[in-house]
Amino acid sequence: MKISIEKISNKLEEEILIRCHEVDEEIREIISKLKTEPLKIVGYQNDKVHLIVLKNIYYFEAVDGKVFLYCEDNVFEVKQKLYELEKICKEKDFFRATKSTILNIAKISSVHPSFSGRFEALLDNGERVVISRKYVPVLKKVLGL
Repeated sequence: MKISIEKISNKLEEEILIRCHEVDEEIREIISKLKTEPLKIVGYQNDKVHLIVLKNIYYFEAVDGKVFLYCEDNVFEVKQKLYELEKICKEKDFFRATKSTILNIAKISSVHPSFSGRFEALLDNGERVVISRKYVPVLKKVLGL
């Protein structure tokens, strides 16, 4: 399948054109993904409610019975449990990294082995997150290692 991108003037309306021999399942899937609104998670910070686009979230972490989501330079509390967030994010580049952490693969800059079979992920914002040895095989599978 050939993919072409053409830059246009700001005065013209943006459009996506699909040329195909027939509308098969692959084409339907592409159309479905294009029509899907970005998933947003409700986060709370300083008595304010924020809608955070899923792709901007680096990871979720459960601490002392509360769940937090971490963005590049902000932290928000969320009301969902970690297992609920795992279900929501499973098909969206997130995976369970530890018992208390769900990590966004798209925000990983590099990964290297640590001690006791663990891995450590360096995120795009400079944070380091541990991946427990129980979940290292999941990470390897997701990364194709």
